[in-house]
Amino acid sequence: MNKVKTIATIGPATSSKEMIKSLIINGVDAFRINMSHSTPDFCRDIVNKINELNKELNTYIATMIDIKGPLVRIGNISNGQAFLKANDKIRIFMNPVLGDCTKFSTNYPGLVNDVPVNAILKIDDGVVQLQVIDKGMDYLLCKVLKEGIISNNKSINVPNVKLNRPFISEEDKRTIKFAHELNVDFLALSFVSCQEDVLQVNDLLIDLGNDHIQILSKIENESAVEDIDNIIKVSDGIMIARGDLGVEVSLERIPGIQKKIINKCHNAGIISIVATELLATMTNNNHPTRAEISDIANAVLDGVDAVMLCGETTVGKYPIETLKILERTIKAAEVDLNYNYMMEQAIKTEKRDTTGSIAFSVTGCANKLQCKAIFTPTMSGHTAKKISRFRPLCPVIAVSPNIETVKSLALNFGVYPILINDLKSLDAIIEKSKKIAQEFLLLKPNDTIIITGGYPFKKVKHTNFMKIEEI
Repeated sequence: MNKVKTIATIGPATSSKEMIKSLIINGVDAFRINMSHSTPDFCRDIVNKINELNKELNTYIATMIDIKGPLVRIGNISNGQAFLKANDKIRIFMNPVLGDCTKFSTNYPGLVNDVPVNAILKIDDGVVQLQVIDKGMDYLLCKVLKEGIISNNKSINVPNVKLNRPFISEEDKRTIKFAHELNVDFLALSFVSCQEDVLQVNDLLIDLGNDHIQILSKIENESAVEDIDNIIKVSDGIMIARGDLGVEVSLERIPGIQKKIINKCHNAGIISIVATELLATMTNNNHPTRAEISDIANAVLDGVDAVMLCGETTVGKYPIETLKILERTIKAAEVDLNYNYMMEQAIKTEKRDTTGSIAFSVTGCANKLQCKAIFTPTMSGHTAKKISRFRPLCPVIAVSPNIETVKSLALNFGVYPILINDLKSLDAIIEKSKKIAQEFLLLKPNDTIIITGGYPFKKVKHTNFMKIEEI
């Protein structure tokens, strides 16, 4: 069982129930559906398949919907794609037209007003680059600086230019309501630029009466990097989406930004996720590069909670092989993680409360005694998240009678949530913990585990006990 969690994005290559099952068996902890490239019908079908497989396999794999956000995109292209040649001229129309090598349209009519002459437009994460050389009433005239293929729905980034689009469109509002109806576990917000963007979505979830869906803010532009401390305060997790971020800021800054954000998330006690091009080579090849393996390992060594596959599992030729290599790389890197350092860093910013203090003590004892597992009975998941922040060497087994709580813990470092019938007496929980430990961890006589939580269950809202048990 790896401590760093894995997320796989579902696409044409992995949308069958058989492929989803294979991904679960090989270690996926959560599935992401990107609504920029999916229909509601596709999304509903995938969520239903995951729910069915959870019942069949007795698993608790989480679901994530990624909303489109205020990203500017290309309209439809004749035959699906067109080649733009260097130095050619091309018009970008604000009203829908069928695109080709001389023209295409955009989903944001205000682009003509927001973008100045000489601005650089980067299409599909910079695969194609244009420069605005003139403007008409309803179009931009551009010169092709970097040639390449454009296709339907590809992104258009305008670095260093503030676009006057609302953060949440009416379509995004419908998607959030749809996510609520499907009872997904995580909502990824594309192109967050400030704290207020996140609060808008939080308000929508409050209006829906939904206190289960966790908000993951995607960091994809300079504004978000600058306001990261405030964004962290109102988010359940941060996703470092290196694709669009690498278009908006210089590539050489990304490693430093990634490390700083992972550290800030760890200090704040929220989830950190690294995404995009983890194993991009394996989209078309059955083996990775050494640089890709080092990239994944470094994210693990920095203390990340989860990593996410994107194109590798949506359109890649080798999704299962890619996942297996990712899991092996994580497992190897976890051996070299400085657990005691991570624990000491976390306690520096921990609030002075009972739960945090006991979570720190539990982690310290587990590491020193070389315990095989920490068991935490929980109604809300709060104790398990606290312990996760201190990065114990052993797994944290969170047992709960609440399925939503169980799935909400899918992305927390080192936490393995398990659904049980009920939280009854402490003695019953201890016996249940021993049974689970022997079943899943292959324990030997004299091995030790720690049980911690709040007692009496369902009445106490903070952690107030820890008990060391010998098998």
